[in-house]
Amino acid sequence: MTQNRPLGFGIIGTGAIAGMHAAAIAACEGSELLAVCSSTRERAKQAAEKFKVPADHDLDEFLARKDLDVVCICTHSGQHLEPALAAAKAGKHILLEKPIEVSLGRADQLIRACEEGGVKLGVIFQNRLKPGYLQLKEAVNAGKIGKLLMGTAAINWYRDPSYYTSSSWKGTKEGDGGAALINQGVHTIDLLLDIMGAAAAVYGQVRTMVHEIEGEDLGAAVVNFKNGALGTITGGTSLYPGNPERLEIYGDKGNIILEAGKIVAWNVKGEEDKPLVATNPGGSGASDPMAIDYKLHQGQVEDMVAAIRENRTPMVTGKDARRSLALILGIYDSSEKNKKIEL
Repeated sequence: MTQNRPLGFGIIGTGAIAGMHAAAIAACEGSELLAVCSSTRERAKQAAEKFKVPADHDLDEFLARKDLDVVCICTHSGQHLEPALAAAKAGKHILLEKPIEVSLGRADQLIRACEEGGVKLGVIFQNRLKPGYLQLKEAVNAGKIGKLLMGTAAINWYRDPSYYTSSSWKGTKEGDGGAALINQGVHTIDLLLDIMGAAAAVYGQVRTMVHEIEGEDLGAAVVNFKNGALGTITGGTSLYPGNPERLEIYGDKGNIILEAGKIVAWNVKGEEDKPLVATNPGGSGASDPMAIDYKLHQGQVEDMVAAIRENRTPMVTGKDARRSLALILGIYDSSEKNKKIEL
């Protein structure tokens, strides 16, 4: 790998989210999409026509390409581990769609394989790059809202029944790991943990109220953070017509509220008249999973390129991504056992 050539990227999995990765790779000066890999010969043929690059259906042949530096894994959530193990063994860096996996055992195996293979592992949580969120995080880190007291995440979204019937894995325990919280809610839960710090315990309840799916379409939880603060989480895909996701962070000197990544309230002592960030790149998937654009994915592709060039960790590591998975699985466990779960 020379410093003056774009890094060669490949994509494993050619569903809807792969198009987002392809657009992000194309928009980044430091990356070039060279190949894709799909599950069958027919899907690979379709992918070659769609992405205008060579396509394989044999993973080993795909990973044998010497010009591939990074692979984006866009398979469904419960099938991240196996291609990641093969990619790490082949010495390819990995940029992985959220959530990292559907169980802690599989997530830990994936993280360990990348460490042992000496490859970098980045996980897509693109909402960390929204300007409003970055402004909130900077204010919290600077102590502007004081001691953290409470954080709330609300992902009260809606999905039409066709969202689940169009796919064999969505809403299943094996393929999706659950449903509304682990698939849709995980982005905002990641932001909540990034601000509030690690969770110590959780009590949660999940329900399947509207959709004919194995996982939940409704959930709520109370979180105890290690710093002593409290948190709440609500989420769903049954809440018509779907409201923009909200993140509310409260301290003893004020609070800041985000809606769809945009600051809608800045209640900080001495800064009541501060102008709010008006832009909201990336959009919100409140009622349409594809109502987002590739710009924030592009930011994570650029970060991965820089991490490789500079030999540093990516913006969101496997261990970072494990935290949101552990909390969500804790909510599921709590609901099943009807008791508070220590994390």
